[in-house]
Amino acid sequence: MAREVTQEAFAAAWADGAVVVDVREHDEYAAGHVPGARLMALRTVPTRCGELPTGRPVFVICASGNRSRTAADRMNTHGIDAYSVTGGTGAWARAGRPVVTGSHEHAA
Repeated sequence: MAREVTQEAFAAAWADGAVVVDVREHDEYAAGHVPGARLMALRTVPTRCGELPTGRPVFVICASGNRSRTAADRMNTHGIDAYSVTGGTGAWARAGRPVVTGSHEHAA
């Protein structure tokens, strides 16, 4: 079962430059995502795990936390130290934290 982190723990890690992977679909990502989040739709995770670092935590986020748990589980089986972000992008935005729009990845 995927390990989860709270929004507060994620916010602290994000502020320190954490690796963030958004596993939603392209249109969801474009509508609003955590600054610096890398788009990797859930269906592509099994074939793209090799793109992720193995020596540091990876924080996985989706809309509400369901897809991110699945993705983190898959990443963990590939040797990635992955954590699902509880509440997802929805909780992040509701807390008043920064969200960017557009289809390109943005630096934090």
